[in-house]
Amino acid sequence: MAGAWTGADPERLAPGLNAACQCLWLDRPVLFDARPGLAAGNVVFVDPQDALAMDRTVALVHQALASPAFARLVERHAPAIARPARSSTGGVLGLDFHLGGPDPQLIEINTNPGGLLVNLELARAVTACCDEVAAPFLEQATRGLELDGLASRVADLFRAEWASERGDVPLRTIAIVDDDPPGQYLYPEFLLFQQLFERAGWRAVIVDAASLELRDGALVADGERIDLVYNRLTDFYLAEARHDALRRAYEAGIAVVTPHPAAHARLADKRLLAWLCDDGLLQEAGLDDAARAQLRRTIPPTEVVDPAAADELWKRRKELFFKPLDGYAGKAAYRGDKLTRATFAHILSQPYVAQAVAPTSMRRVIVEGQETDLRVDVRNFCHGGETWLRAARLYRGQTTNFRTPGGGFAPVLTLSSVLGPSARAIDCACP
Repeated sequence: MAGAWTGADPERLAPGLNAACQCLWLDRPVLFDARPGLAAGNVVFVDPQDALAMDRTVALVHQALASPAFARLVERHAPAIARPARSSTGGVLGLDFHLGGPDPQLIEINTNPGGLLVNLELARAVTACCDEVAAPFLEQATRGLELDGLASRVADLFRAEWASERGDVPLRTIAIVDDDPPGQYLYPEFLLFQQLFERAGWRAVIVDAASLELRDGALVADGERIDLVYNRLTDFYLAEARHDALRRAYEAGIAVVTPHPAAHARLADKRLLAWLCDDGLLQEAGLDDAARAQLRRTIPPTEVVDPAAADELWKRRKELFFKPLDGYAGKAAYRGDKLTRATFAHILSQPYVAQAVAPTSMRRVIVEGQETDLRVDVRNFCHGGETWLRAARLYRGQTTNFRTPGGGFAPVLTLSSVLGPSARAIDCACP
């Protein structure tokens, strides 16, 4: 496709490029043949002011969640398994934003964010195939970090997580754990992590959580002792019976588990987004006026669903998105304008939060020769309040998925290094 877009607003170039430009594409079958919906064929453009706003919010969220004020609140509300203080580096977090309004809107925080190594591979593919964007992509996608060094930084986090609990004891074996790993749509990423760990000098195995056993004071998989578990389960508090061995190993400190239940409670419980909207709590956490204003602009108003407020919530339902506290990937999440009375009754009977609907941005793609517009959210992979990599997810419907033709993960290209601030016209011409 060839096209041109003349920007009416020089401060907002990304929407026009996302609508018109099809120059940059990826060979999806070559990259992830077994998962055709995992990677989209396009990059997603982001305006520099949105990138800076996301980075600022990432840093402030880290500051707030690391404060004693939030730690005390989490301690009061977390389930028993997550209350004991456990050391943790925090690992890599995924902070998801919608960019369809004046300011980016933080809609979710994840402690086991899928897609980090997949998107590292996509970033490498873009820089390898297109010299024109290689340098700016390397700079903007990773906040100045060296792209080729990102994988080793990830390995260093696991090394630090181990050392925080075991000191100088050698780490020998890591298990990448999920339910039915080969059946998971992100199984290719498990293989990438396995390769990463083995390059770091550790033995790495991919294990079904139900096959774990406790034997002679050790956590064992297929007869092999497991030192550290890279936990990809979405049973965040290890409550399911099939995860009993892992739960007991974690509670007894028999194996190092990361991310663990306490980390989820401290960093990713959906009530945190409601608490991050509490101005008094933010003051107690040490955030100044400007910082609190930034979070008010970039976190949609969020509240814990209270059955006593059912009538008022029903009246406002069309403005709200309802999410279960322990949900993931949009499961059991509902847009208020789609609610039936029966579904609303279910929401009132379960622990939910209600979040103001945050509009998404859009990306036009070509699927089987036809143009189609897909929704976009942007995942910021972060550690210690710093963004390490950005990636987008393209999808159709109310929540992200990997079943949309033309959708999936997409590299993010921030425009400040590609275009001058006074640019008016962009010519998109495919070779």
